[in-house]
Amino acid sequence: MMLRLLATTVIGLSGVAPATLAQSSPLCLPPALNRFQTHTAQAGDTVSSLAQRYRLTPQTLRTFNPDLAGNAIAPGRIVKIPPFNGIAVQVPAGATWQDLAQAYGVRADVLFELNGCQAPASLAFIPGNPQNDNDPSRRDTYIGLSLYPLPQPATIGLAYGWYDATPNATEQTFHSGMDLLAEPGTTVLAASPGVVVFVGSQNAYGTLVILQHGTERQTRYAHLQDTLVEVGQWVQAGEAIARVGTSGQPDIPPPHLHFEVRQASPIGWVAQDPEIHLPPDAIAP
Repeated sequence: MMLRLLATTVIGLSGVAPATLAQSSPLCLPPALNRFQTHTAQAGDTVSSLAQRYRLTPQTLRTFNPDLAGNAIAPGRIVKIPPFNGIAVQVPAGATWQDLAQAYGVRADVLFELNGCQAPASLAFIPGNPQNDNDPSRRDTYIGLSLYPLPQPATIGLAYGWYDATPNATEQTFHSGMDLLAEPGTTVLAASPGVVVFVGSQNAYGTLVILQHGTERQTRYAHLQDTLVEVGQWVQAGEAIARVGTSGQPDIPPPHLHFEVRQASPIGWVAQDPEIHLPPDAIAP
């Protein structure tokens, strides 16, 4: 899917936290800086205990509550709780999300969606990553998708990545998946074993099926004509899950399957290039 903006426009997240299934999530949530909550400190609350409770780091809490000194918090103290680990930064006039990405080492598409799918304002939320990549319990043993999502390899009508324009957009856009040309009614196949976590209509995606593969990865199948599975159903690789259609707001005119691969992150499901996940020689020339 693509989102449009007068300046640089990208998309990489669904706005769904990894622990949350995607049944009711919009394509973009409000800016992270508008999603703070507050906590009224109780006796015994500390910076460490609140950080653990809200799955944040103590440093993040102190960043947004600079008057917190030491670890103790006085009862009745109002503590600002951000939705994720990170910082708020002043945005230089004229800066784009790509500029901020280069400055802070966070993907531009992540910054775009995390800040409400709009051009940078005077303040931007820059996420931090609280995970320990060396934690053996988080080691990723993923080796790629099992199968191709259609009965036979298809021509790529629109690949993953940035585009200056498309048939349905005149400004710079980012395409979060790949469009595989196929006639309406063509069977759509599960690219890997998994559980169905969403079936229904979802904004520009049109009729959409989302499969979740373990806790770390999703595949998404959009612009469908109809679906053949239900939420909660387990499907095997190669099982028929839907049929190609033209629902939603396709980015190119020819009928196609919009196919995405997304990986779980602390701030949502981040889009990846599907082509690198598919079996070798699976793409038609």
